Amino acid sequence: MQFEHVGAQPRIHPDAVVAATAVISGDVTIGAGCQILHGAVITSEGGPITLGEHVIVMENALIRATSVNPVHIGDHVLVGPMASISGATIADEVFLATGTRIFNGARIGERCEVRINAVVHLRTTLPPETVVPIGWVAVGEPLVILPPERHADIWASQRELDFPGYVFGLDRDTPDLMVQLTERYGSSLARHATDRRID
Repeated sequence: MQFEHVGAQPRIHPDAVVAATAVISGDVTIGAGCQILHGAVITSEGGPITLGEHVIVMENALIRATSVNPVHIGDHVLVGPMASISGATIADEVFLATGTRIFNGARIGERCEVRINAVVHLRTTLPPETVVPIGWVAVGEPLVILPPERHADIWASQRELDFPGYVFGLDRDTPDLMVQLTERYGSSLARHATDRRID
């Protein structure tokens, strides 16, 4: 299913294959030889999304751009089932395994592997050929890659990255943080009410 969102329509190369149950919404460019499988959602929320050539987006994966962080995915990238990419740049020949989470402002270098259920956190850069092990978390500047049981160390790096400030423009110490966050974000997402199906 393809949708026009805030006046922008997807541009899909004629050699790409998009499953009937995939959703492509807004300012999305899909290159030659791409395969977008069932249940995948590729949605532009104010910023463009570009997929290079021969990108495979597997079942139920989510790719979302924001007005602050567009998404660029290079050539020959595999985005595994149930993976999530939000506002990130992915270089060529990257493997993102099942259930990986890539957050806003992340940059993943050539030939990296982010293995099953691993996380690349907000504004984190992986140099080329970096491997994030199964279930581990890549976070911070300088980069550290930690197992999930080291939550205190992950939080020490993550706190400085300021997720609510960077993504939602809100101070973490706001007393009604979730009230403001959901109202502000909900208002932005409400722009989908005027989307128009184009296929």
